Amino acid sequence: MNHKAALNHPIFQHISEAAAQLGQPAFVIGGFVRDHLMNRPQKNDIDIVSVGDGIALAKAVAAVLPERPKVSIFKTYGTAMIHFEGLDIEFVGARVESYSKDSRNPSIIPGTLEDDQNRRDFTINAMAFDLSQDHFGNLLDPFNGLQDIDESLIRTPLQPETTFSDDPLRMMRAIRFASQLNFNIDHVALNAISKSADRIKIISEERIVSELHKILESDKPSVGFLLLEQTGLLDLLLPELTALKGIDEIEGQRHKDNFYHTLEVVDNICKNTQNLWLRWAALLHDIGKAPTKKFSERVGWTFHGHEFEGSKMVFHLFKRLKMPLNDKMKFVQKMVLMSSRPIALASEEVTDSAVRRLVFDAGDYVEDLMILCEADITTKNKKRYKRYHDNFKMVRQKITEVEQRDHIRNFQPPISGELIIQTFDIKPSKEIGMIKEAIKEAILDGEIPNEYQAAFDKMMLLGQKLGLKLPVK
Repeated sequence: MNHKAALNHPIFQHISEAAAQLGQPAFVIGGFVRDHLMNRPQKNDIDIVSVGDGIALAKAVAAVLPERPKVSIFKTYGTAMIHFEGLDIEFVGARVESYSKDSRNPSIIPGTLEDDQNRRDFTINAMAFDLSQDHFGNLLDPFNGLQDIDESLIRTPLQPETTFSDDPLRMMRAIRFASQLNFNIDHVALNAISKSADRIKIISEERIVSELHKILESDKPSVGFLLLEQTGLLDLLLPELTALKGIDEIEGQRHKDNFYHTLEVVDNICKNTQNLWLRWAALLHDIGKAPTKKFSERVGWTFHGHEFEGSKMVFHLFKRLKMPLNDKMKFVQKMVLMSSRPIALASEEVTDSAVRRLVFDAGDYVEDLMILCEADITTKNKKRYKRYHDNFKMVRQKITEVEQRDHIRNFQPPISGELIIQTFDIKPSKEIGMIKEAIKEAILDGEIPNEYQAAFDKMMLLGQKLGLKLPVK
């Protein structure tokens, strides 16, 4: 079967001509081929494998392209990269790789196209388009990857134990592709992942997190996380999540399985946001429940303070996985810490004061918090589900009303410390902080409006109570 239509971009003809001049066959391989055959949107990265020197081919292609793009060479990996018209084109020579038991760094020798296809991770990524001028566009599919696409199956070209031992990250890639493409993993490969799970320990945290991100960015991340849990990988990577598994029962009282609840929340939130870090917040919003779980004869199962505990655990989890300890982490922490606040509001009569405090504490992230909390409603009781979501509509309406009236978001106190010092002619002292805090609380409680004159009058009254006197003029 010929696929010339997939290669209509001029770059492929340039590569074909340069490869012919060098006398070394060249092929498009991997994700570009897979996505074309699946009618998926094409990405900007294209992998070219050459039976010969991949770096030499990259230089030859760059020499005939308009504007003579720079060739970035990565000698350690034997690869070269060209950026051309929004495309990232990577060139590599066909190779045979062999690995030692405790290393991710292979020994490499030149090989044939077949050798290179053998070392690919999955059959659907081992397919190639021929770029030779006589067979331009022909599909080379030695492992029946096209059939696996038709059957929605993730399968390895060689024995899966060999494939996963060579690069243990491929275990996560298999699960990530299953999640992204809604494919099944071949049962032999799935068993091999379970047997080889411990090998993931030699993979860097950065590569692991990249795969976790891609699973979370899929339409239904629960597919990936259930496979991670089933194969034992999740316990090695995110034990905070597997600690949520199971239902305890004492004196006939049970609690829900917070692990499966969490996966429902993640799937729910993915319908309403593309924000990766909000999806992380959904994944981690209940991790504090495992260490705070207690049973009380009077009230049953409790998880007091799980939001606070969970927000602390977020820091340790990010640090362990070498994720950014920056504003993204602080955002996730804030969402976890506040994750129950709107739910509490939605289960009772909504007061202006409670809404003001919610907006004040959430700041610019109040909408993200509402999206998280709406996703957190997983009850199968239709009446209860409707009641919660109706109440959330009321909370949202109140937020809009309070925000328009009281301007609480990104609250700036109407009265500054400098004004208090000037008014009462005092030096910096604890009384200044007491006055500012009392004014803030009065505004949040609705005792006074968020306006200068009302706040000034309150300051004068507070100063009098604290024994501060106006200077004699």
